[in-house]
Amino acid sequence: MFPETADIETASADYASRFKGVAGEFFLERQSAITLDLLAKLPKARILDVGGGHAQLAEPLVHQGFDVTVTGSADSCRTRLDQRLAPDSFEYFTCDSLNLPFDDNSFEVVMAFRYLPHAERWRELMAELCRVAQRCVIVDYPDRRSTNILYEQFFGMKKKMEGNTRPFTLFSRGEIAAEFRKNGCGEIVFRPEFLLPMVVHRKVKNRFFSTLAEGCCRLTGATYFFGSPVIVRADLKKQSGGNGGDS
Repeated sequence: MFPETADIETASADYASRFKGVAGEFFLERQSAITLDLLAKLPKARILDVGGGHAQLAEPLVHQGFDVTVTGSADSCRTRLDQRLAPDSFEYFTCDSLNLPFDDNSFEVVMAFRYLPHAERWRELMAELCRVAQRCVIVDYPDRRSTNILYEQFFGMKKKMEGNTRPFTLFSRGEIAAEFRKNGCGEIVFRPEFLLPMVVHRKVKNRFFSTLAEGCCRLTGATYFFGSPVIVRADLKKQSGGNGGDS
């Protein structure tokens, strides 16, 4: 058993069920759109998706022509990948996320989604992501400066409403930026996804409402300052340059 195995749950069918329906599709589309925008100036790049057995990013990345390698903490983590992608369209390795079996600078882009807030040794995880990256690292995380500020008070209610949610760590932008800079990163771009909690969208179950509400929040700038989760791209100084999105 490896020291960090949170990705085993995110690669499960039960976890995937959280993203079924109107709200789940809306969430995944927004997540994919932001990620692909951050990769716009790195077409066909070689990408390592650490803990990416959930296939939330591997699938759109493969379809956009990127060279995708995915790692997981157990052989079972490749099940959804095999179900959703052609066998020869990606590579997969079962390995320790804190000791990846790749040389330094092996991949132009290294990413980890649905992982950081569930990792106890998250600093070691970020360091390892930066080690094997040549150009940039992209991760997502729940921001403390958002409706998550009420996380502790309302987690019990959230769990009753959603059923299969799980505890997670909140971060600040400063905390994330400091850790990336400690590992050799320069320019850092933050792209918050939503202002309203996802539980609201899941309960409303209306695509028009979600699109309109979140669109208005982005236009007013509220999402940028108080949105969550946040997708962040950190460029390595050794290969910095070429912005992937707005800072």
